[in-house]
Amino acid sequence: MAEGTTNKLVHSFDVTNDVKKSLFDLGAFVGDLSVEEDTNNDDISLEGLEQELDECKDDDDYINESDNLVSLHDQIRDCDNILSQMETLLGGFQAEIGSISSDIKVLQEKSMDMGLKLKNRKVAESRLAKFVEDIIVPPRMIDIIVDGEVNDEFMRTLEIMSKKLKFVEVDPMVKTSVALKDVLPELERLRQKAVSKVFEFIVQKLYALRKPKTNIQILQQSVLLKYRYIISFLKEHGKEVYTEVHAAYVDTMNKVLSAHFRAYIQALEKLQLDIATSSDLLGVDTRSSGLFSRGREPLKNRSAVFALGERTNILKEIDEPALIPHIAEASSRKYPYELLFRSLHKLLMDTASSEYLFCDDFFGEESIFYEIFAGPFAVIDEHFNTILPNCFDAIGLMLMIRIIHLHQLIMSRRRIPCLDSYLDKVNISLWPRFKMVFDMHLSSLRNANVKALWEDDVHPHYVMRRYAEFTASLIHLNVEFGHGQIELNLERLRMAANDLLVKLAQMFPKPKLQTVFLINNYDMTIAVLKEAGPEGGKIQLHFEELLKNYTAIFVEELLLEHFSDLIKFVKTRASEDTTSSSERAITVSEVEPLVKDFGSRWKAAIELMHNDVITSFSNFLCGMDILRAALTQLLLYYTRLSDCIKRIVGGSSLNKDLVSISSIMYEIRKYSRTF
Repeated sequence: MAEGTTNKLVHSFDVTNDVKKSLFDLGAFVGDLSVEEDTNNDDISLEGLEQELDECKDDDDYINESDNLVSLHDQIRDCDNILSQMETLLGGFQAEIGSISSDIKVLQEKSMDMGLKLKNRKVAESRLAKFVEDIIVPPRMIDIIVDGEVNDEFMRTLEIMSKKLKFVEVDPMVKTSVALKDVLPELERLRQKAVSKVFEFIVQKLYALRKPKTNIQILQQSVLLKYRYIISFLKEHGKEVYTEVHAAYVDTMNKVLSAHFRAYIQALEKLQLDIATSSDLLGVDTRSSGLFSRGREPLKNRSAVFALGERTNILKEIDEPALIPHIAEASSRKYPYELLFRSLHKLLMDTASSEYLFCDDFFGEESIFYEIFAGPFAVIDEHFNTILPNCFDAIGLMLMIRIIHLHQLIMSRRRIPCLDSYLDKVNISLWPRFKMVFDMHLSSLRNANVKALWEDDVHPHYVMRRYAEFTASLIHLNVEFGHGQIELNLERLRMAANDLLVKLAQMFPKPKLQTVFLINNYDMTIAVLKEAGPEGGKIQLHFEELLKNYTAIFVEELLLEHFSDLIKFVKTRASEDTTSSSERAITVSEVEPLVKDFGSRWKAAIELMHNDVITSFSNFLCGMDILRAALTQLLLYYTRLSDCIKRIVGGSSLNKDLVSISSIMYEIRKYSRTF
């Protein structure tokens, strides 16, 4: 067909050339004719020829041109023949062109049909190849799963087999294929073999966790996590076996971790230092038991019973490693329970965080963590339920509350929620115990035996020192915590302590001793609160106001003791009008004894006041302030007396007996320096 088309095209090209040649010859002929007839005309018409023939009819030229006419006629006939042939050739050429176009269209349709068939065959071939690849079980796969060791290659082969199993189960068309009927039994046997093999392997690895002195975290991270795909394979293709693996791991870790925490708790219990007992309360007289031999003597465990002291350092070391019992035991040291509490919960946090992340990575299930830690939680709860009812250390309880709060923040920063409910439960159990112990202290103050507690000593009472240290400790621990209930309880405790202090002061027979006793205790309380930090707040302000009031009372009592007549006169008579003619007018004879008495013994009286203050007040700074206030007040009284004398008729006669203000000021400055 292609050869016939080519011949037609060649024949058409030949015809075209002949036509071009004939047209060229015709053009040349007409051109020659035109030149001969008239070089000025480009075209020749028949009418023109006839006209010329008519003009030359009678002329000899007509005869002479007959040959040319004949030749012209012949040439026209030849041209007509050529044009006729040319028309025939062009018609044939057109027919050939139409035939060629039809052939090309047919070829185009056949080409498109062949391309579509080729594409369909490639798609079918690709799908068939994938089907064969997905369904076939290569001998190499069988060898690796049946006889190979469980290693990286084995797990890669498991992944391939898992894809084949999923392909068989998911695609409904595959289930109806004849090929599947041949392959499926072999694939199922291979699955069973793989499940059995990985089960034996993983159980052996889990049993390794039970060996004594095994570092569980290292074994989990460096060994078990390498085979995490085995667990995924069992979950998908061996659920009954996965359940057994799951149960085996839970049982193993539950027992191992429970044993570890039980041993750790037993080791910690040997290191515990008992800080307080049920009798170590603020208002209890424990002198007979040896805890307090005298009010001013050192307390046994004084730095820990009611005072916070260095115990607060545990909050700064909250994220330090847990205590190692055998190292601590070797040093023969004992520790307050809150330090053991922090170590136990630090170990719990680190162990729980590691196990929670491992369970999530290895099993892909967070819930398994709670099954594992049911045992350790029970062990810790059993220990805590034994310790808590016997804990009478309010400061230790508050430290534990703060520790739990900080541990909750640490777990929050780690973004691990596995201990949220447990830490909340511990916190909920600590608060009622703290409240109960606090109320015991409060009741001990309210119900205190005043006669048993009273001592004939104006120095700070040991009960008030206990109170001050206890209050300062709780205020310091509550600064960052900001618990409103603690502030309310401390206010109740302050009222009870102050009421007891007033009752103790009333046991002194003299008002002056009562005042000195109260001042010493208030001053000591303020000093302790200030030592604890600038967080004394309302309680400190309250005691400062009381100290100010009783200081003013003592100053008046001290001055009345030495200058009662002077003070009485100044308060009752000095403000009267001395120029009055009434019988009550102040006379020189009335004030002269006061002036002479003051001038004769004022220095000795100030010395006595100085000695009295030194022996009465344990805080020298407080005593100095009180003495300065007393001397200043004395100066004011004497100044008013001097002003009164100046207004009395004849009062100038007493000037020689008056003590100069500068002399009194000098003595005040002298005692202020030497005190």
